[in-house]
Formats: sequence, structure tokens, C-alpha cells
Amino acid sequence: MHISGNVLVCDPISKIGITILKKAGLNVVEKPSITNSELISEVGNYEVIIVRSRTKITNEVISKAKNARIIARVGVGLDNIDIGSALQNNIEVVNSPESAINAVAELVMGLMLSLARNLTLADSEMKKGIWMKKELHGTELRGKYLGIVGVGNIGRNLARIARSLRMNIIGYDTVPIKQDFIHEVGMITTDFNTLVESSDFISCHVPSSPETKHMFNESTFSNMKPTAFFINSSRGEIVDENALYSALVTKKIAGAALDVFEIEPPINKKLILLPNIICTPHIAAQTKESQDLASNVIAEKIIQKLIEKSNPI
Repeated sequence: MHISGNVLVCDPISKIGITILKKAGLNVVEKPSITNSELISEVGNYEVIIVRSRTKITNEVISKAKNARIIARVGVGLDNIDIGSALQNNIEVVNSPESAINAVAELVMGLMLSLARNLTLADSEMKKGIWMKKELHGTELRGKYLGIVGVGNIGRNLARIARSLRMNIIGYDTVPIKQDFIHEVGMITTDFNTLVESSDFISCHVPSSPETKHMFNESTFSNMKPTAFFINSSRGEIVDENALYSALVTKKIAGAALDVFEIEPPINKKLILLPNIICTPHIAAQTKESQDLASNVIAEKIIQKLIEKSNPI
């Protein structure tokens, strides 16, 4: 079916989705560096607005989006979109959480292995001409307890990978975890505090919300094992970075890995310069496969939604 309408792409996305939208008959305008003031000025000309994480779709933007029917986020989260305002203005919001399932889980496993075996420190010291063979005693993942906070699509995929390395899986979520999956990986389900106290590695996969803000704070880190490692690839706001810095400096925990930060790029330089932390620049979903899939999924969802809106039951 041939459809029409104007689509504004506010951030860089894979060309796969752009091609699909154009073939469907949509007029796609790519402005990957559009500023907030430019967006407010121009957004009224478009039926569909596509963003990633850079562009913020605020109430002010939505108030000017007089013709908008769909706001699409090429990625997992929706925290850069004022969903309430969109719904009040009869604008549908869609995203592509399924696209990042494998990419994020693989990055987390890579970070876990790097923490366990001091890989980044070994590499940096080798490049300085320092041979740290005797000093770098690592630990194996086999038999360790991995605590997964947020057992959604990504958390479940991580559990499957970790289980193949013969790790023990502990899971916590605010919604019921499916029994068939629990049996599949032999997951131990428990409350948040027990998970924190029992895990050798903790990986977070929760959205940013008032309930999750700083859920990892001074008290949380104090309750972790001194040999434990903390990994966050979900949203920076769930971690109190000052508390994490203190926990790492005072050796309350053994190490940490962050792919996301409270402010991006991070301004808390003292944290990222610590020797027992690994930092990456929000790249968990930054694989060619994941970005192509995200763009494809969003394009298909947009087309389907526009068809449904053109042919109401």
C-alpha cells in the first residue's frame, strides 16, 4: 500500500529504515544535527518525528507538532520523549526495544570478562612498557553469582549467555518473571536487597524513572560483597555516581563498568579515571546489526501505524 506524509529524522539512523519509508511513499527529511530551536520552529510540518537519544521531544516541542501522528524512538528507552504530552495530543509513541537485545547483552559479558581479568588495566600498562604478570590476579566467571536487576528482554538474553559460562543467575524485577524462563536458566528469584548482598556481579537493565533514580547509592554499594563487580548499561540516572566513586576508592566493591552516565558526556572525571572502573561511551547498542535492525523495525512500525490510522475500524 502506498502512503503519504512528511517524516522528520532528527538523529542519525541506519539508511535501511530511510529506504523502507521512502519506498512506502513517505517524504523523508533528514536533519541529524537539528537544534531544539530549529525543531520547535519546523516540527509542525511533519506527521512523523523520528529520534534516537540526542533529541529531546519535550512538551514544548509537542505543542508545536500540530500535524504529528507518530513519534518514533530508534532504540530501547523512551525517557527523552514526554509520553504523557504526546498521548494528550493523540500522538502515538513507538520504539524498537527488540533491536538491542543481543548487542547489549554481549557488551555486558565483555565488560564482565574485562573486570574479572583486569583486561583494560593489563592493556594500558603493557602499552606503557609495564609487565604486570604477577600483580594481575583475576577471577573466573564459572560458579559466580550474577545478579540481574530488570529481567526483561536484555536481562533474559544476558542470563542465557551467562548460564552457558556456568554462572549462577539471580533475578529481581518489579514485575513477575515468567516461570518457564526461570526453569530454563535455573534462575533464583529474590528481593532487591538479597540480590545485592548475594551477587558477585550485578548488571542493571531497568528504565529511568522516579522509582529507579539512584537505586544504586551509598547504602546499596555498602551492602555488596567487597569482591563484587557492578555493571550498568541501562540508564545513568539509576546510579549515584558520587556514591559509586566512594565505594570504588574505599574498596567497598572490587570494580565497576559503566556504559551510561548521569550526564553524557560525563563531567565526573574523577570517577572515570579510577583504575578499577571501565567506562564506555554509551555504545551498548552500537553495532551495525543492532542499528540496522532498529531502523528497520521502526520503519515497519511507522508504516503499519499510518495504515491503521488511515483505515480505522
